[in-house]
Amino acid sequence: MKKNRFIFSIILVFAILISTAFVYLKFFKKDNISINNPILPEQIVFVKSSDDILDAGVIFNAKKEMAKHIAVIWVHGWGVNFYSPTYISIGRAIAERGYTCITVNSRMHDLGNVEGYRGDNRLRGGGYWGVAGDEVKDIAAWVDFAKSQGFDKVILAGHSAGWAAVRIYQAETLDTRVAGLVLASGGVGPDIPPVDSSQYLQAVRLISENKGDELIKDPKRSFPSYISAATFMDIVNTPREEKDFFGFITPNAGITKINCPILAFYGTNNDVGSERDLDSLQSNLARQSLKVKLTATMIKNADHMYTGEETQVADIITKWADNILKDEKSK
Repeated sequence: MKKNRFIFSIILVFAILISTAFVYLKFFKKDNISINNPILPEQIVFVKSSDDILDAGVIFNAKKEMAKHIAVIWVHGWGVNFYSPTYISIGRAIAERGYTCITVNSRMHDLGNVEGYRGDNRLRGGGYWGVAGDEVKDIAAWVDFAKSQGFDKVILAGHSAGWAAVRIYQAETLDTRVAGLVLASGGVGPDIPPVDSSQYLQAVRLISENKGDELIKDPKRSFPSYISAATFMDIVNTPREEKDFFGFITPNAGITKINCPILAFYGTNNDVGSERDLDSLQSNLARQSLKVKLTATMIKNADHMYTGEETQVADIITKWADNILKDEKSK
């Protein structure tokens, strides 16, 4: 029995390493990755969510004489974390343009992590074990943190899977402190795939046996990939109006609750979306006669992580934020 467990552990470790390598090679392995030394103050910071999850991040401070009253909170995508190289470069560039930027972790960072302990139970997070439905608690903690630093307004920028976290947060809370949302290479169309019956039955059984942390293999991937029973069921139980946030095929979708401006963009170099997706989004919002102010653009020569084009991302976000400030003054 011990030998079988040891063999299983070795297989699991190799599977996680292979998956991590895939994410790195697909999104990070670029020859033009470079990190400049900081020229403005920055600090590692922490928050605790309402359910006692501790999250880390870094605050990039703008110069006091040019700092705006709006802070940008940048939320990572699947399988990565707040200190991913391009995130750091984007955060620094945003701060240099007068907007304090807080690049943050949620409980979903990396493929797997240990968020803490409750009694003898280890609380796991990350892409394999995290429950994304609880991520709104992390976002709430970071918005509160920005408020404690003197910012009465924030812009929530969600990169890739992080877009789902920030959009759901705003749709659920209608937080008046949120001045705008940024869709940074996130999903646009409905994400409602059929539920794999084999995975579903495994997940239901494991949950009933109080084994929500146990992993289920994802058969849809071309590389070894796993997801915990709890993570799988969280995805299955996500409301349809959140999976089809922009309401392409769902009435009363999440977008109908949003009244702040949205900035949406993709990179032109093999990103997860394209200019056609943004055009489709514009048309869909017009069809529904929604009053949400959407600004859509493309990041030239950028991949999914914006490698080598971080200043271009910062320029687009801060110029859009400048327009939000102008609109505030005109009211």
